[in-house]
Amino acid sequence: MKKLILLCSMALSGALLAADSTPKDEVKASTKKIGDNYSWKGNVENAGGGGFGAGPFEGKTDAGTTWLSITRRDTTSQALLAGGKGALKTGEDWQSLADAAKDDGGGGFNPTRFLAMRLQNYKTPAAEAADLADKAKDLKRDGDVISGDLTTEGAKSFLSFRMPGGGDGPEVSNSKGSVKFWVKEGALTKYEFNVQGTISFGGNDRDVNRTTTVDIKDAGKTKVEVPEEAKKKLS
Repeated sequence: MKKLILLCSMALSGALLAADSTPKDEVKASTKKIGDNYSWKGNVENAGGGGFGAGPFEGKTDAGTTWLSITRRDTTSQALLAGGKGALKTGEDWQSLADAAKDDGGGGFNPTRFLAMRLQNYKTPAAEAADLADKAKDLKRDGDVISGDLTTEGAKSFLSFRMPGGGDGPEVSNSKGSVKFWVKEGALTKYEFNVQGTISFGGNDRDVNRTTTVDIKDAGKTKVEVPEEAKKKLS
């Protein structure tokens, strides 16, 4: 009898917790359910050609070691991130992330340096999805999809970036955005977010309408193979 009462009590407590959970809670729980071992494929699309960094990407992560492949225009770069250190390969050879982010003295825009600086603050999909949930408002569930708008500041944070050389980043105005999360059996399987706004720098304004889509797969079955060359350049 006592065992039956205990089981009923546990079931009731679980039901109450489920009833109290919000869509944001569900998203954040879904990012934890996929753990720290999974793979992903994604794409960044800039409507109208504005903005930066359009193209496909893919990655794998396993217990803190992350491998990435990022294609921008005609160039595919590989990156390895582990223990707060990183290595980047944009041509034939690997170099440390720290070296790739240095000013080469050539002046003008250096895409490798820009990428290296962005990778220094890279968030894996689970972390990025949790961050998006925190920056969203009024999330609502419809079947397996949880969606809502981003806050103005939340959208702005995805449009801002640090300029090479340590200068102030561009001014961002008219920022807005939206986000969708696909959650199946309690685990995050996909997310997509759109950010829009005007970026101003160098006396020029550029309207940005950027959509990022990420599909998550192979949770618990992913293995990251680390090239010896990349290991030597981790810093």
